[in-house]
Amino acid sequence: MLCLSSGETSGTTATFVVVDRWTVTVASVGDSRCILDAQGGAVFSLTVDHRLQENMEERKRVTASGGVVGRLSTVGGVEIGPLRCWPGGLCLSRSIGDMDVGEFIVPVPFVKQVKLSNAGGRLIIASDGIWDALSSEMAAKSCHGLPAELAARQVVKEALRTRGLKDDTTCVVVDIIPPDNSIPPSTPPKKQNKLRALFRKKSHFPASKLSKKLSAIGIVEELFEEGSAMLAERLGNGDSTSQSTSGLFTCVVCQIDLAPSEGISVHAGSIFSTSSNPWQGPFLCADCRNKKDAMEGKRPSGVRVA
Repeated sequence: MLCLSSGETSGTTATFVVVDRWTVTVASVGDSRCILDAQGGAVFSLTVDHRLQENMEERKRVTASGGVVGRLSTVGGVEIGPLRCWPGGLCLSRSIGDMDVGEFIVPVPFVKQVKLSNAGGRLIIASDGIWDALSSEMAAKSCHGLPAELAARQVVKEALRTRGLKDDTTCVVVDIIPPDNSIPPSTPPKKQNKLRALFRKKSHFPASKLSKKLSAIGIVEELFEEGSAMLAERLGNGDSTSQSTSGLFTCVVCQIDLAPSEGISVHAGSIFSTSSNPWQGPFLCADCRNKKDAMEGKRPSGVRVA
C-alpha cells in the first residue's frame, strides 16, 4: 500500500521463516535465500532462487504465459547481462510489488517445511548480495563457532571481502538450540481446512515412528515442498470442495460463500491443469478467478505487454 500511495513501482524479494519447536517452514519469492546448517556439517537449501538465468522451469512458465525472456540489447545488437523478462527487464520470475512488469511475474512463494533432528541447527537467511559472493557452504563455514549476532556480521564481512560490493548484503542468523537431553515431540495431527489446500502436504515419510528414528540419528526430515506458481496445481482436485456450515460452497482462496451456480472451477480453462473435468473443484469466486488468470498470463492485469 505504501509503494502504491507514494508512486513506487519497484518490488522486492521476500523470505519468510516460521520456527515452531523443531519444525521450520520457509516461504520465499525471488532470490533471497535461507539455508540450514544442520549439526554435523550438512548444509540444506530451504529455498529456490527464482532467477530466470538459472531456473529453467520458471523460464518455461513465463514464456508459456506470454512473456519474453532475453538479455539486454545494446546498440549494435550485442546482448549483455543475465536473462530478463520483458516488459520490465526484471531478472526474477517472482517478486512482490513490481508494478511495471508483466502479469507473469508472480508473488506465489516456494514453500518448504522440514523437521530438525534433536541436535538442532542454524538458519542463515540473507539477501542476494550475500549469495552472489558466497556459496551456501562458504556462508555456513565462515561463521562456525560464533553466536548468532556475530555470525550474521561475519557472513556479511566475508561477502564484502570476497565481492567488494555492499549492495543487498543483509543477513540474519537464527540458532535453534535444543535443551539438554530433550526429545523432539512428534508432530501433532493438524486439522484439515480449505486454506491448507494451498500448501498440500507431499511427505513421502510414514508417520511418527520413522520421524523419531530420523531425529535420533541426526537426519533432517522433509515434511513438505511446493513450488508451483499455478494455483490449479497447488490446490489439486476436489478434496477441498467441502461445503461451509451454511450449506453453500466456499471460495477456496478468500473463503466467501458461493451458491452452486457461482463457483468457477480452478481447473476451468487452465492450460496447465491436469484435470480432465473443468467442473471439478475446488472452486473460486469471480474475483479470485480473475486474479488467478491475470497471474497466469491469460488475462490483462493493467500492464500492457509489447
